[in-house]
Amino acid sequence: MGKARRMGAVLSSMQTSGCKPCPSFKLREVASMYFTMIAVFLVILVVALQGSAPRKSDFPYKVPLDPQGLLELSWNVSYPEQTVYFQLLVRDLKSGLLFGMSDRGEFENADLVVLWSDGHNSYFGDAWSDAKGQLHMDSQQDYQLLGARRATEGLYLLFRRAFSTCDPKDYLIEDGTVHLIYGILEKPVHSLQAINISAIHRGLQRVQLLKPNITIPELPSDRKTMELTAPNIVIPSEETTYWCYMAELPAGFPKHHIIMYEPVITAGNEAIVHHMEVFQCAAEFDSFPLYNGPCDSKMKPERLSYCRHVLAAWAMGAQAFYYPEEAGLAFGGPGSSRYLRLEIHYHNPLMFKGRRDSSGIRLYYTSTLRRYDAGIMELGLVYTPVMAIPPGEDAFILTGYCTDKCTQLALPAAGIHIFASQLHTHLAGRKVVTVLSRDGREWQVVNADRHYSPHFQEIRMLKEVVAVFPGDELITTCTYNTEDRSRATVGGFGILEEMCVNYVHYYPQTQLELCKSAVDPGYLHRYFNLVNRFNDEEVCTCPQVSVPQQFFSVPWNTFNRDVLKSLYSFAPISMHCNKSSAVRFPTSLLLLTLRLSLLLTFPHERAAGSQTIASPNQSSAQAEPPFTLAAPACISTSL
Repeated sequence: MGKARRMGAVLSSMQTSGCKPCPSFKLREVASMYFTMIAVFLVILVVALQGSAPRKSDFPYKVPLDPQGLLELSWNVSYPEQTVYFQLLVRDLKSGLLFGMSDRGEFENADLVVLWSDGHNSYFGDAWSDAKGQLHMDSQQDYQLLGARRATEGLYLLFRRAFSTCDPKDYLIEDGTVHLIYGILEKPVHSLQAINISAIHRGLQRVQLLKPNITIPELPSDRKTMELTAPNIVIPSEETTYWCYMAELPAGFPKHHIIMYEPVITAGNEAIVHHMEVFQCAAEFDSFPLYNGPCDSKMKPERLSYCRHVLAAWAMGAQAFYYPEEAGLAFGGPGSSRYLRLEIHYHNPLMFKGRRDSSGIRLYYTSTLRRYDAGIMELGLVYTPVMAIPPGEDAFILTGYCTDKCTQLALPAAGIHIFASQLHTHLAGRKVVTVLSRDGREWQVVNADRHYSPHFQEIRMLKEVVAVFPGDELITTCTYNTEDRSRATVGGFGILEEMCVNYVHYYPQTQLELCKSAVDPGYLHRYFNLVNRFNDEEVCTCPQVSVPQQFFSVPWNTFNRDVLKSLYSFAPISMHCNKSSAVRFPTSLLLLTLRLSLLLTFPHERAAGSQTIASPNQSSAQAEPPFTLAAPACISTSL
């Protein structure tokens, strides 16, 4: 038994990129299967192991897995070892449980650790599920049990897992969102294969497992606190509720710096409060009506939609957020609105009734202003329907640019420093990545979430501060899945429309608040004209028809999909380089910036939907197609 565990440790150490190469699959599998045959699972006597609960400081990150709080996960990260240490508290152990990770929270093709009882003994082991959800023992045991102990609050399981294991059945733990899954076994089972995943109580929780290992700044002695919390509301007995509450700063509240914030969660509601945000309202309005109710209620005042400037954001599993020692987020004083909106997302799948809540966010602030004001800048795509995703796509890519011309104009010579980031899409978003490009080359990844979920958005502190200088480019790429949709998804503010945004937090604050792009509308009109010419079905492009309606009428065959992808990859873009006043920086160069010269050469006859894309080295003068793609008179210009 001990030899098997030691062999597992040896194999686990030969895994991560930048470390020793993985052993060959044949050698690894032969060794693992030999020791697995000696002892498939480690038997643990859960009733015999007694002891005190592990220290909280050993596992600083914590999240409830299930809505009732019966399963609580805590963890820590060792970057030198490239390993995550887990502590799983089971408050009411029945006959066992499943815990693990999968690409998007599905129980098929999942990487799992299983604890189960056959009525006499309890067993622990590494397993995986196939495409049909059938469980299998893993020939390489990479979840390594470190201990199990009973305490008054329940059973503690301590185990570890390397980031990367060289096992094709294992999940690669990487930066960004991780979809954790769990299942509870109600009755004993005689074997692992006897577990029917579809018949057990199961669920999903999203976390950022790989927290950044950063130094926590010391707070000043003159710090003050302000709590923005729901006023003892009754949580609606619905699965999903967004609750809005308006608060007001005192009259004459001077400028302060927010230097930290943390969640305030009502005891007992830890598994229901999913995420929270504090927004500051627009300074252009002298007053805002007070409101306390569901955000989607018809009774909510329309003016509350102008409260969009994020001051704080928290999601389940996140810790306190600290600003760097040299910067703070300004609020209060001249030109700053006194009105704040708290928004809380309650996830209540068990539909508890009568549950009261006073959760919210506690701000730590100081009147001793730090050296720099922190700023928030929007990167990515403009909110416009000219950027669209065809239906039935499994991984459609859209990219937004903050160009070198914009940063050259708007950033100080010493540059800015990005220390945190909040990625954002709507429901079709699956991946979001922002990279820094310098001198035409990718220089550094700013933030990447390859398992992004629109249901888990938080402001994340970066592992490394990213320096951005005039002339640099910031490129944000979003990947979407529209396999469940029957018509095109256009860009916009609606939940069924799409966005591609990265809100980066940086210092020192500049006038640049928005640095985004979209395809040039004139070239999109050429696309609609092309669709008309090379498709049997007529597409309505009359002036009274909006861009969304034109997209909705496109027949989404392979040709039309491929041409749209090429258009977004090579067409000129409209650059938005905006100040906080929504006024663009004064230069005509930013109104139309060529990413790459456009040259889409289409055949004079529609032959199998073929197309050729010319070399990007050709000049824009050469980039005109062999026939006129100019927009006809009836093309809509309504966006």
